[in-house]
Amino acid sequence: MIGSERQALARDVVSRYTAGESIRALAEATGRSYGYIHRILTESGVQLRQRGGARRRKKA
Repeated sequence: MIGSERQALARDVVSRYTAGESIRALAEATGRSYGYIHRILTESGVQLRQRGGARRRKKA
């Protein structure tokens, strides 16, 4: 992937991630690996969310 294409992908991935999409979902949607998407986000200076989703409460 050449520089301008990679930059366009990075902008798209960053905006979708900050809107709440997961790294795994972005990897699947773009046909890239989890590691590739993770690397693009970190290189773009995005603060990554913690692992895991919303915690489920146990029923009392």
